[in-house]
Amino acid sequence: MLDVKLTIPDKTLVALKLDAEGLADEIRLAAAVKLYEIGRLSAGAAAELAGVPLPVFLAKLAEYGVASFRMTPDELEADASRA
Repeated sequence: MLDVKLTIPDKTLVALKLDAEGLADEIRLAAAVKLYEIGRLSAGAAAELAGVPLPVFLAKLAEYGVASFRMTPDELEADASRA
């Protein structure tokens, strides 16, 4: 597993009311959500990056305003016609 080192201003910890571990968790989740949102990671891979179970990750998406269902209307219509 890769470890990444970031330099974070102390003011950020204070502003977010988090300790170092809490901030690390928050950054991992935010990165996972964004990578999922832009289609770079699947939901499962993003949940693994975030360090949470898939159902928890999917629930967290709503907190970030990201849809967990990513089919376009055309894809949804095509899928429905095959059912």
